[in-house]
Amino acid sequence: MNLANRITLVRIFLVPVMTIFLLIKLDVEPLSIGSYSISYNQVFALLIFIIAASTDGLDGYIARKRKIVTNLGKLLDPLADKLLMAAVLIALVEMEKLGAWVAIIIISREWAVTGLRQIALLEGTVLAASKWGKWKTAVQITMIIVLLLNNFPFNFIDLRIDLYVVWAAVLITVYSGVDYFVKNKNLIPVD
Repeated sequence: MNLANRITLVRIFLVPVMTIFLLIKLDVEPLSIGSYSISYNQVFALLIFIIAASTDGLDGYIARKRKIVTNLGKLLDPLADKLLMAAVLIALVEMEKLGAWVAIIIISREWAVTGLRQIALLEGTVLAASKWGKWKTAVQITMIIVLLLNNFPFNFIDLRIDLYVVWAAVLITVYSGVDYFVKNKNLIPVD
């Protein structure tokens, strides 16, 4: 197994570790700065999420740079992405930091585009990530970080950046999903 695929596997294995930190409450006083507080397990989960999310670009870069792109990597990379995002979104719903409808929209879009990509593969075509798909990923990661930070540091100035990034994530997620389907409508059988 090559280095890129190992990095992808690390991302997959980090998902349950991150989820445990998000969902299990440690019996420790939270970290506090004035009126702001955050639990230590949330800080650990945030660090794990940032590490896992950063490996997404790293594994692809290494695979392309070293010319070690494999079918296993093509399968594992999007699977790792979906597992990471779905796990953290579901945990955020459980933590009451995110509405279930937001998680449903984001997860549904991810699996719908994955289905479209599978259809394309059956037709012998590879659908590359679009610029909107890349923006979607960046905004979703930003949303998750802001939510896990409990809107820090914007809470000190009463600015609800968390609400803005949630709405931005929903809108760009929907738009990028529609964009994939419109640009690839020829792949969808209408018989």
